Amino acid sequence: MSRDFREVGRETPFLLPPSLQEWLPEDHLARFVVEVVDSLDVSRLVSAYGHGGQRAYHPRMLLELLFYGYATGVFSSHKLERATRDSVAFRYIAANSHPDHDTIAAFRKRFVGEMQDLFVQILQTARAMGFVRLGGVSLDGTKVQANASKHKALSWAYADRLEAQLKAEVERLMALAEEADEEAEIDIPEELRRREDRLEAIRAAKAEMEARAAARHEDEEKAWREKMEARAKREERSGRKSGGKPPSPPQAGPRGKNQVNLTDPESRIMKTADGFEQAYNAQAVVDNASHLIVAAHVSDAVNDKRQVAAALEHLEASADAVGQPEAVLADSGHHSAANLALLEDHGLVPFIAEGREAHNRPLEERPGDPPALPADAGVVARARHRMATPQGKAVYARRKATVETVFGVIKEVMGFRRFHLRGLQAAGGEWTLVSLAWNLKRMHALAAGT
Repeated sequence: MSRDFREVGRETPFLLPPSLQEWLPEDHLARFVVEVVDSLDVSRLVSAYGHGGQRAYHPRMLLELLFYGYATGVFSSHKLERATRDSVAFRYIAANSHPDHDTIAAFRKRFVGEMQDLFVQILQTARAMGFVRLGGVSLDGTKVQANASKHKALSWAYADRLEAQLKAEVERLMALAEEADEEAEIDIPEELRRREDRLEAIRAAKAEMEARAAARHEDEEKAWREKMEARAKREERSGRKSGGKPPSPPQAGPRGKNQVNLTDPESRIMKTADGFEQAYNAQAVVDNASHLIVAAHVSDAVNDKRQVAAALEHLEASADAVGQPEAVLADSGHHSAANLALLEDHGLVPFIAEGREAHNRPLEERPGDPPALPADAGVVARARHRMATPQGKAVYARRKATVETVFGVIKEVMGFRRFHLRGLQAAGGEWTLVSLAWNLKRMHALAAGT
């Protein structure tokens, strides 16, 4: 007896026109994104459109397309266009229309600066839904590849050599131009133009390296003066000279290995888990309770020492939406006396590791409460004492289960490992877009009770 299979009727016509409403489950993420975005105020985007030309796609729909795309790992404008034909969810969002990739890419680039306002509005929605009850937050950073190859980086030493070579070639071509007749084998004006363009690019790159070197020298000189002042105070207290050589003053100007990328000059070479990459430093402040990102920004700094102040600025921008946190958790990369004092000045309790702690320490090295804190203890001593208490250890232990989990989902599940826009400001806007897409994804899960 033969098995009776269900018929595959691809040619069977519909008796009634099909409805996308019937093809998408009621609890689908695409429906949730549309519902949230439909509640946002997008008047600033609408007012940016003129009245002439062809009828444009409504910015609300294009936002929903971008938000759902980033939440599900579809970032390319070409793939987003293709998805409006291949995916039921994207067809639902686009209402059976198909904006082309140029339209999507131009919209993202044009309105990337508006993402911060939309980010705050979505946080307000999350708070209204009861998802944000701000107590403690965790701050951390992750390196995200820039839209540029590290092989397009130009060092100061190589720029000097290449500049000298191109200048010599220009002089040689000028001499050939005076000698050449109508039968010259090379197009001298074209060759000159190419070299002048390359020289202009090199001059711009060297100017950027000089500006970075000046900023670095200012920081190094400040640190050197602080060391010298501390050394002088020690000598004054002890009545004798300090041992060893005094620290050497920093040298001004670019160094031979200083680099700038010709494709995205504002990106930097940064150390990542996969080696050195052309990247940006993406920072996020995550609510410990809901795992929602409540503040996000991007930096071109290779380390996290200066990111606390920037994170506080973005937290203040979101304060009306989420309120004021009580405590901030961060790893040792954010630790400094200045950062600890800054957090306390803002009324926040800092839980920042002073250094890496070894795993699986012996029982005798795991004390209970530390000795009592002296009344005149400074900000570093207070933070160290707080982190040494069982309560402090329990609070800090939550950091890895919050912000690092969020970064893991963004990179491994959503698949965002590389910026698509170039320049620090544009990358910052795209990181805000990624963060609000994560928030929508997380809010959908919280609404479903998962």
